Amino acid sequence: MEATLLQHPALESVLSDLAAEMAVRTDRGAVATYIPQLGKVDPAKFGIAVALEDGRVISAGDADEPFSIQSVSKVFTLTLALGKVGDALWKRVGREPSGNPFNSIVQLEQERGIPRNPFINAGAIVVSDVLLAGHEPREAIGEILRFIQFLADDDTIYIDRDVAASERATGFRNFALANYMRSFGNLDHAAELALGVYFHHCAIAMSCRQLALVGRFLAFDGRNPVAGHSVVSPGRARRINALMLTCGHYDGSGDFAFRVGIPGKSGVGGGILGIVPGVGSLSVWSPGLNANGNSHLGSIALEKLARTMGWSIFSP
Repeated sequence: MEATLLQHPALESVLSDLAAEMAVRTDRGAVATYIPQLGKVDPAKFGIAVALEDGRVISAGDADEPFSIQSVSKVFTLTLALGKVGDALWKRVGREPSGNPFNSIVQLEQERGIPRNPFINAGAIVVSDVLLAGHEPREAIGEILRFIQFLADDDTIYIDRDVAASERATGFRNFALANYMRSFGNLDHAAELALGVYFHHCAIAMSCRQLALVGRFLAFDGRNPVAGHSVVSPGRARRINALMLTCGHYDGSGDFAFRVGIPGKSGVGGGILGIVPGVGSLSVWSPGLNANGNSHLGSIALEKLARTMGWSIFSP
């Protein structure tokens, strides 16, 4: 797929044109006011970046402004949890699309405390519980942050403490999910402890440029193509990408796969991480969300980018 960079318009101009188009659109979606700190973000912001195999990061718009990545962080906590417990994780978390909102409790009741996948809230709380094993919450949080900083080779990536506090203060549904799973024996630690890890990793902040670099290993069979070291095995990278494609956009995952055609993971901070195997990793940020809790303009921009560059994984 590398040849697509030569066969299509210059990526720099494509991203610049996308940023200019998105800047004047009025259908921006709505910011996530249920987390008060996120509700303060300017909905006019838009950034986009692509990290390529040779180390270049091409970007446009507000691509260097940090934002709360929220559920995009679940890709990296899943990666750490699989490194810690391997396939034993799948005894506690499923691998199927949910078809329900990301904070739904309905399926947990029907399926006896086993979340559908690691990208909905309940599944990510179980993943946080796995990472907490043998650690204090602050140690597990530090391990997650250091892993993400390592992937980007950038120690300026940080946790926004105000966002974490805002999430905890309004996280009643997440407390209900955690306690419900604990009642079925699918949470080993107190809900307060597992959620402390969860709220803090969702509050990690970085720019589009940094996020594209963090996710780059998933585009190149689990390795950092510049440093040359392996982060995960090729098989594990493929499985994480598969889960991103089928489950990465909550109950809008099928529509994102249909329209954009690449593995992706969204967050209610308005960020999306996308993976084009063999080419690079993409990130976009536009804070306004659609009805499914995914970035409205971010999804549109990635659809246009994938079509223009021929980057759908279903392209011939």
